[in-house]
Amino acid sequence: MADVPNDAPQHCPGTSSEQAGKSSACQGCPNQAMCSTGAPKAPDPAIEEIKLKMSTVKHKIVVLSGKGGVGKSTFSAHLAHALASDESTEVALLDVDICGPSIPRMMGLEGEQVHQSGSGWSPVYVEDNLAVMSIGFLLSSPDDAVIWRGPKKNGMIKQFLRDVDWGELDYLIVDTPPGTSDEHLSVVQYLSGAGIDGAVIITTPQEVSLQDVRKEIRFCQKVKLPIIGVVENMSGFVCPKCKNTSQIFPPSTGGARRMCEDLSLPLLGRVPLDPRIGRSCDEGKSFLTEVPDSPAAAVYRAIVQSIKDYCASGSSSDGNTNME
Repeated sequence: MADVPNDAPQHCPGTSSEQAGKSSACQGCPNQAMCSTGAPKAPDPAIEEIKLKMSTVKHKIVVLSGKGGVGKSTFSAHLAHALASDESTEVALLDVDICGPSIPRMMGLEGEQVHQSGSGWSPVYVEDNLAVMSIGFLLSSPDDAVIWRGPKKNGMIKQFLRDVDWGELDYLIVDTPPGTSDEHLSVVQYLSGAGIDGAVIITTPQEVSLQDVRKEIRFCQKVKLPIIGVVENMSGFVCPKCKNTSQIFPPSTGGARRMCEDLSLPLLGRVPLDPRIGRSCDEGKSFLTEVPDSPAAAVYRAIVQSIKDYCASGSSSDGNTNME
């Protein structure tokens, strides 16, 4: 996949193919003229620049799901809060959902702006050890729509990774939009030199969600992105009074547990529905701090510990990802 531009059409033959620039899939592609010349393409110099920038970041974790509305940003926000609860741990959360940036609201940073310094863009801080970057900080209003094609979105992600003054970090968490397209390819390509520890994949129990999540798993396998494990959100509802569990979204095909068994993937945990999770996100607060004794908070803590253990053990080998 290394010879496929990250803004290419779905059936791109690749720049090294004899059909490069000539295939029917090439019609309308912004790279068509360049590919058809047959000239050798140098690797994007930004990859080396980002590798140098990321040399001060110990662990890089990508949060993915093929399905929208399953709680990726919610999980990313709470993962960041949980890791940063240790004041000796430096954490950053990068929101690459260019068209639907929700992280500023979830982190209580709506209305904040990014400042430029001699060392690059300065991220916005929730705590002294928790930094956040999102295109939401660059918009004049939270209601502004970002109407961009792939190349411009890719350019913004490149800037986030290369031009932000991240400093010394223990963890960089990358929150992504649904799907397997521009933003995901850009993150994997630009971090290919620096290495990614792995991906956490988010789903909900119903089959309509699992179908899209299987595509995301296949994406990770194709670009050789290690999978840390799967988290099942909205996994039953625990009544706060009687403590009984009800299945709001019944796992008709066995849910994430069955999928992980079939695909030999770790199931990191099953987070029950709790209306207080959504309320905490709306208010820009950490659910783990607001309701520390809830069943969902206990599951979150166990999941976060599994992720920390994975990173500490070096389970992703050298952490490198190769797009081929």
